[in-house]
Amino acid sequence: MELDEKKYLYLLFLLPILVCIFLFNVYWKRKKQREFGDIEMVKKLSPESSVFKPVLKLSIILLALACLIIGLVNPKIGTKMETVKREGIDIVFAVDVSKSMLAEDVAPNRLEKSKQIVSQIINQLGSDRIGIVAYAGSAFPVLPITTDYSVAKMFLQSMTPDMVSSQGTSLDEAIRLSSTYFDEKSKTSKLLILISDGEDHSEGASAAAEEANKLGMKIITIGVGTEKGGTIPLKENGIVRNHQKDQNGEIVITKLNQEGLKTIAKATKGGYVYGGNTKEVLDYVKNALNNIQKTEFEATQMAEFQSQFQWFLGFAFLLLFLDIFLLERKTNWIKELNLFNEKK
Repeated sequence: MELDEKKYLYLLFLLPILVCIFLFNVYWKRKKQREFGDIEMVKKLSPESSVFKPVLKLSIILLALACLIIGLVNPKIGTKMETVKREGIDIVFAVDVSKSMLAEDVAPNRLEKSKQIVSQIINQLGSDRIGIVAYAGSAFPVLPITTDYSVAKMFLQSMTPDMVSSQGTSLDEAIRLSSTYFDEKSKTSKLLILISDGEDHSEGASAAAEEANKLGMKIITIGVGTEKGGTIPLKENGIVRNHQKDQNGEIVITKLNQEGLKTIAKATKGGYVYGGNTKEVLDYVKNALNNIQKTEFEATQMAEFQSQFQWFLGFAFLLLFLDIFLLERKTNWIKELNLFNEKK
């Protein structure tokens, strides 16, 4: 169960306030009656006055008001399972999280720029299924194929170099792991969007790309970084304490390798785009997606909460309608029964 508009629950505080006003009014009437004369004599002067009816009317009004408030809150209960058919393609984002992606030759750094690009691409997708892979010296599955874009972006933002123990950059590992996300028997178009600075420390990227091509995969590579390169800052609490050094104690300069990324894309008849300008990347990917054949996914079960406000509003209006015909004087046939021991 979930509540759609919880803010209206505060209106329920009106109910005890109305009860207090009612009790004060009863007290005030009794006080004035005592000032007027003897209570028993006053009752004889108004024999049709009922003690129970005002309480009943108040209860009906309070219940009706409570139902109106709950109707405004719009409680949703239960689930409705329905089959949803979608048309699109399967897309896996393979994001380089090696330490070289911490270089700040692009702002704020290569990794954060990659996250921004992937997030913007996801924002312009329609009904495609997506998955996420992180890789450095080895590849790591972050999110399986899903249509939940909000969850995908949440996992995307949590990606850091610390999530992969083996450092370096193995593009072949990223391609091979990404290929396992796709169903070989499915006719759905398969696209791998690989984001990296292209510094590959393995030798099998081209072979992995050719294997991917045989599986019907298309690869778009996005290069993040600059050919001039940059150092890899080592930070503590957001402050640069040092820079990454090699075995000889020299500061490492990491550079964008566009040729390697172009070779991978070419092997699958895909394409390469430089990631320096996010808008250009989005336009390129959008155009590529428009040229990829979309297929209908298998029926998907979607659970939806059903609104219940109409029942509460209907009951509230019924109570208010009954209250119109409910008078404060005694009802004759109930008076004869004398259920509440009222003196005649």
